[in-house]
Amino acid sequence: MTRPDDAADEAGPDEAVAELAGRIFDMARTGDAEALAAYLDAGVPVNLTNAKGDTLVMLGAYYGHPEVVRVLAARGADVDRANDRGQTPLAGAVFKGEDDVVRALLDAGADPQAGAPNAVETARVFGRTGHLQMFGAAGQK
Repeated sequence: MTRPDDAADEAGPDEAVAELAGRIFDMARTGDAEALAAYLDAGVPVNLTNAKGDTLVMLGAYYGHPEVVRVLAARGADVDRANDRGQTPLAGAVFKGEDDVVRALLDAGADPQAGAPNAVETARVFGRTGHLQMFGAAGQK
Protein backbone atom coordinates (compact mmCIF):
# COMPACT_ATOMS: atom_id res chain seq x y z
CA MET A 1 0.00 0.00 0.00
CA THR A 2 1.30 3.45 -0.88
CA ARG A 3 0.82 6.50 1.21
CA PRO A 4 -1.13 9.43 -0.27
CA ASP A 5 2.00 11.60 -0.33
CA ASP A 6 3.95 9.04 -2.41
CA ALA A 7 2.25 10.29 -5.56
CA ALA A 8 3.33 13.84 -4.78
CA ASP A 9 6.91 12.64 -4.25
CA GLU A 10 6.87 10.95 -7.66
CA ALA A 11 5.51 14.05 -9.43
CA GLY A 12 7.84 16.42 -7.57
CA PRO A 13 11.11 15.61 -9.36
CA ASP A 14 9.48 15.78 -12.81
CA GLU A 15 7.95 19.14 -12.00
CA ALA A 16 11.26 20.37 -10.63
CA VAL A 17 13.08 19.28 -13.79
CA ALA A 18 10.47 20.96 -15.98
CA GLU A 19 10.75 24.16 -13.93
CA LEU A 20 14.55 24.13 -14.18
CA ALA A 21 14.39 23.52 -17.93
CA GLY A 22 12.00 26.44 -18.26
CA ARG A 23 14.43 28.69 -16.40
CA ILE A 24 17.29 27.55 -18.63
CA PHE A 25 15.30 28.27 -21.80
CA ASP A 26 14.47 31.70 -20.35
CA MET A 27 18.20 32.36 -19.84
CA ALA A 28 18.77 31.75 -23.55
CA ARG A 29 15.77 33.94 -24.50
CA THR A 30 16.80 36.83 -22.26
CA GLY A 31 20.53 36.66 -22.94
CA ASP A 32 21.77 35.58 -19.52
CA ALA A 33 24.89 33.96 -20.96
CA GLU A 34 26.77 33.88 -17.67
CA ALA A 35 24.10 31.94 -15.76
CA LEU A 36 23.50 29.69 -18.75
CA ALA A 37 27.21 28.88 -18.93
CA ALA A 38 27.20 27.91 -15.26
CA TYR A 39 24.31 25.49 -15.78
CA LEU A 40 25.95 24.01 -18.86
CA ASP A 41 29.22 23.58 -17.00
CA ALA A 42 27.28 21.83 -14.22
CA GLY A 43 25.93 19.27 -16.69
CA VAL A 44 22.83 20.65 -18.43
CA PRO A 45 22.85 19.24 -21.97
CA VAL A 46 24.06 21.87 -24.44
CA ASN A 47 21.58 20.67 -27.09
CA LEU A 48 18.57 20.70 -24.77
CA THR A 49 15.35 21.22 -26.74
CA ASN A 50 11.88 22.39 -25.81
CA ALA A 51 8.59 20.83 -26.91
CA LYS A 52 8.86 22.55 -30.33
CA GLY A 53 12.37 21.25 -30.94
CA ASP A 54 13.95 24.65 -30.33
CA THR A 55 17.46 24.39 -28.94
CA LEU A 56 19.06 26.87 -26.59
CA VAL A 57 21.04 28.12 -29.61
CA MET A 58 17.80 28.71 -31.53
CA LEU A 59 16.32 30.73 -28.69
CA GLY A 60 19.48 32.75 -28.13
CA ALA A 61 19.80 33.44 -31.85
CA TYR A 62 16.16 34.31 -32.46
CA TYR A 63 16.05 36.71 -29.52
CA GLY A 64 19.27 38.44 -30.57
CA HIS A 65 21.90 37.30 -28.07
CA PRO A 66 25.27 36.67 -29.74
CA GLU A 67 27.00 36.01 -26.43
CA VAL A 68 24.54 33.18 -25.69
CA VAL A 69 25.34 31.73 -29.11
CA ARG A 70 29.08 31.97 -28.40
CA VAL A 71 28.73 30.36 -24.95
CA LEU A 72 26.75 27.47 -26.40
CA ALA A 73 28.99 27.01 -29.44
CA ALA A 74 32.09 26.98 -27.24
CA ARG A 75 30.54 24.08 -25.32
CA GLY A 76 29.77 22.05 -28.43
CA ALA A 77 26.20 23.03 -29.29
CA ASP A 78 24.95 21.96 -32.70
CA VAL A 79 24.53 25.37 -34.35
CA ASP A 80 22.74 23.82 -37.35
CA ARG A 81 20.17 21.79 -35.46
CA ALA A 82 16.75 22.53 -36.90
CA ASN A 83 13.59 22.75 -34.83
CA ASP A 84 10.45 20.74 -35.55
CA ARG A 85 9.52 23.18 -38.33
CA GLY A 86 12.87 22.73 -40.10
CA GLN A 87 14.16 26.17 -39.05
CA THR A 88 17.79 26.67 -38.04
CA PRO A 89 19.23 29.27 -35.69
CA LEU A 90 20.97 30.99 -38.61
CA ALA A 91 17.77 31.32 -40.62
CA GLY A 92 16.04 32.65 -37.48
CA ALA A 93 18.75 35.25 -36.95
CA VAL A 94 18.51 36.32 -40.60
CA PHE A 95 14.72 36.57 -40.33
CA LYS A 96 15.07 38.83 -37.28
CA GLY A 97 17.89 40.87 -38.86
CA GLU A 98 20.31 40.07 -36.04
CA ASP A 99 23.67 40.83 -37.69
CA ASP A 100 25.81 40.12 -34.61
CA VAL A 101 24.09 36.78 -34.08
CA VAL A 102 24.56 35.87 -37.76
CA ARG A 103 28.29 36.60 -37.37
CA ALA A 104 28.51 34.56 -34.16
CA LEU A 105 26.78 31.60 -35.82
CA LEU A 106 28.98 31.77 -38.90
CA ASP A 107 32.06 31.99 -36.66
CA ALA A 108 30.80 28.81 -34.97
CA GLY A 109 30.54 27.04 -38.33
CA ALA A 110 26.82 27.38 -39.07
CA ASP A 111 25.83 26.26 -42.57
CA PRO A 112 23.76 28.85 -44.48
CA GLN A 113 22.31 26.02 -46.60
CA ALA A 114 20.97 24.02 -43.62
CA GLY A 115 17.27 23.90 -42.82
CA ALA A 116 14.12 24.72 -44.72
CA PRO A 117 13.87 27.47 -45.55
CA ASN A 118 17.60 27.87 -45.16
CA ALA A 119 19.40 31.11 -44.25
CA VAL A 120 20.25 31.93 -47.88
CA GLU A 121 16.61 31.59 -48.92
CA THR A 122 15.49 33.63 -45.92
CA ALA A 123 18.00 36.39 -46.73
CA ARG A 124 16.75 36.53 -50.30
CA VAL A 125 13.10 36.73 -49.27
CA PHE A 126 13.78 39.58 -46.85
CA GLY A 127 16.30 41.40 -49.05
CA ARG A 128 19.16 40.97 -46.61
CA THR A 129 21.98 41.45 -49.11
CA GLY A 130 24.51 41.99 -46.34
CA HIS A 131 23.77 38.52 -45.02
CA LEU A 132 24.04 37.05 -48.50
CA GLN A 133 27.46 38.65 -48.81
CA MET A 134 28.41 37.22 -45.42
CA PHE A 135 27.40 33.79 -46.72
CA GLY A 136 29.29 34.28 -49.95
CA ALA A 137 25.96 33.54 -51.62
CA ALA A 138 25.06 36.83 -53.24
CA GLY A 139 25.37 35.40 -56.73
CA GLN A 140 24.12 31.86 -56.00
CA LYS A 141 20.79 30.77 -57.39
